Amino acid sequence: MTIVLNQKRRILNISVPPELYEMIEETAQDEHRTKSELIREAFRHYQFMRRWQTIRIWGSETASRLGIHTDEELELLLG
Repeated sequence: MTIVLNQKRRILNISVPPELYEMIEETAQDEHRTKSELIREAFRHYQFMRRWQTIRIWGSETASRLGIHTDEELELLLG
């Protein structure tokens, strides 16, 4: 269920196993952050890694299509 607070924030309720909840709560306390801040950062990291994976796949496919197999071959092409 999502509750609209205002245009800047929305509440998202999620369920996690008790062990994960305890880990989240402990980490947030250790870092003097809220659980929300911790989860937001985790999601931003997840999104970054997804985008980076997409870029890597594109680069690998492009290199293969161009017959580039080593860093040295890439440097020659770019240089």
